[in-house]
Amino acid sequence: MKTIHRRNFLQGAGAGLLLVSFQFSELAHAATASLSPAKSIAKDVLDTWLTIDPSNQVTVYVGKVDLGTGTKTALSQIAAEELSIPFDKVTMVMGDTATTPDQWITGAALTIQQGGSELRIAAASARQALLARAAQRWDVPVSALQVANGVVIETANPSRQIKYGDLIGEGFQIKVDPKASLKAHTEYTLVGRSVPRVDIPAKVTGEHPYVHDFKLPGMLHARVVRSTQIGAKLASVDDREARKVRGYVATVRQGDFLAVVCDNEWSAVKASRVVRAQWTPGPDLPAKDQLDKLWRQMPLAKEEATQKVGQIDTAFASAQKTVKASYHFAVQTHASIGPSCAVAQYENGQLVVWSASQATHSMQHELSVITRLPKEKIRLIYLDGSGCYGRNGHEDATADAALIAIELGRPVRVQWMRHDETALAPKSPPRAMDLEAALDANGNIQGWKGDFYIALNHIQAFKPLDFPLLSATETGVPRPGNWVGFLFQNAGAPYAVPNIQVTTKHVAQTFLRASHLRSPGRIENSFANESFMDELAYAAGADAAEFRLRHLQDARGKEVLGAALKAAQWQARPSAQVKSEARVVRGRGIAYVRYNNAITYVTTVAEVEVDRKTGQVKVLRLVVAHDCGQMINPDGVLNQIQGGAIQTVSRTLMEDVRWSGSRIESVDWGSYPILRFGDVPKVEAVLIDRPGLPTWGAGEQTPTTIPAAIANAIFDATGARLRQIPFAPSRVLAALQASGNAMA
Repeated sequence: MKTIHRRNFLQGAGAGLLLVSFQFSELAHAATASLSPAKSIAKDVLDTWLTIDPSNQVTVYVGKVDLGTGTKTALSQIAAEELSIPFDKVTMVMGDTATTPDQWITGAALTIQQGGSELRIAAASARQALLARAAQRWDVPVSALQVANGVVIETANPSRQIKYGDLIGEGFQIKVDPKASLKAHTEYTLVGRSVPRVDIPAKVTGEHPYVHDFKLPGMLHARVVRSTQIGAKLASVDDREARKVRGYVATVRQGDFLAVVCDNEWSAVKASRVVRAQWTPGPDLPAKDQLDKLWRQMPLAKEEATQKVGQIDTAFASAQKTVKASYHFAVQTHASIGPSCAVAQYENGQLVVWSASQATHSMQHELSVITRLPKEKIRLIYLDGSGCYGRNGHEDATADAALIAIELGRPVRVQWMRHDETALAPKSPPRAMDLEAALDANGNIQGWKGDFYIALNHIQAFKPLDFPLLSATETGVPRPGNWVGFLFQNAGAPYAVPNIQVTTKHVAQTFLRASHLRSPGRIENSFANESFMDELAYAAGADAAEFRLRHLQDARGKEVLGAALKAAQWQARPSAQVKSEARVVRGRGIAYVRYNNAITYVTTVAEVEVDRKTGQVKVLRLVVAHDCGQMINPDGVLNQIQGGAIQTVSRTLMEDVRWSGSRIESVDWGSYPILRFGDVPKVEAVLIDRPGLPTWGAGEQTPTTIPAAIANAIFDATGARLRQIPFAPSRVLAALQASGNAMA
């Protein structure tokens, strides 16, 4: 176990001046070369996963993509480790539907756990096959051989060697062996080490190929013109002024889909601004200030018993004390720093799209439905975008580019604008949670009830992500499906309670186009559960950490809790016991999760300052203890902890989609503010490694603990309980006033 502090990237600001000059003119042209030829993508075929050239260079093909999380590095470590080949001999291709297997959507909780496990078995199968070929060539048993640095060696005669590239021939031409012998963790030389990220150098120098930089010969530039009114219909278009813009090429309209196309980007921007589009607005959205109540009143598609243990009625009938609380989580958006982008080319009946989608293989299906092209005629190639925390506008921009390219028969680049990304990208659905608990005479929980109002998933898991893309709706293509993530997970009580009844109530229809946003469901459910656990500790007169440990039986859970307490130097006492007349007061709070109640363990201790006069909250310090099993790249885990913690502070304190009537008003950084550098807290991570145990996700887990830890710290500082995200100053001030702790 080791404690790692957030690294100071820039020290002594103002002490000197750093000038960096980039030359971008040739950056993207390397990507315009001919496409790699299609190859096997069947998951059970070994040649799908990797190839080896005569120089021993290994090319690995995975269906997952690296969304800036460092998984390209970690997956390369897994492959190199299992192949016993130097790390720098591995090149990775990710998310190309013509050359990589379909490993389903890329998600932080699944990329290494699921995608890495599949790759590990494939790499072990390759090592096993190469040993068998060498054994056959030398007429010796496989047991007489060993491998090192990409070379097969006869153990008894080390001078007898042959490198992988001399054994590969025309490829493996065999199936993946699901029972291939995997390396023991005691033999690892790469896995478990902090290998430097392979993508960082080019990002620092400005040479990294982002989709925004990608160019094709003769490429046109498009802007899609859309209303920020939800459900708006395109009544009329007057593009006479757009046609006067120098570089104008075409106006594309299909139903309610409208785009202007020019021969350069700035002309496309100018043309989009002067198109006169008249829209018929859609119906009003539910009143923003009543959403927490209205969400509970919407029609339900179904109710499910998520967790049922013991006799809940008996527990409440004999309770010494009962506690009730309701929680609400705001509608939020992905707020990617850079708007989405895609490039499409349609030639000879073949559609190729360069996209930052986190689900390129699923996008084949979606584009097939929208464009009416056979799936096998569509190829998606992943290029890095500006990052995402689930499905943001990348997939929409991908479909936009495809439609326009097919219409014009020319390569087309679609770049969204800031208002497109912030207003029109999919949102997280609302969330309402009602909890009630029964305490016995000793202050222990004897009964736990929960009702969780969640958005309905309209499709089955692990199917193509059938989704109402904007261009599908606008062109009249019905998309009945919708993927919002497994929102029921972590709704169940996270502690050992003898009587539990937790119900998920699936709201039939969301009023906004919803999708999965980082830690979908788990962050909202854990906010409610861990805030409520703090309320119960207070009702029992107990220290918040001791109360959790008292109700926790999982040994690894207890260890991660203990590690956080030690690193944070937690002093046991009931919350909200320190009284102060100061304007700015401090408090500490704690939250624990076992993600999905099945994998990664996290405990976070938050330290905050609250201004009792303004309601302003500042998060000073976050201590995160993290157990994701066997770590592949500890520095990558640390990066995910830090990034997830900081982004979730922003979601907790600030982020809230605004609307009025049917119009989305969150269109820029002024109307949808996010955390700024000056408000970034100190993040300390305690990494608990479990060599030899399964590797679990690290990207979505820490965020689930942040909102409740901050809420509990605010209560500890002020005695005011915050039950609705975000904790905007006006909301905090109202809670302070209600508790009698505001300062005039």
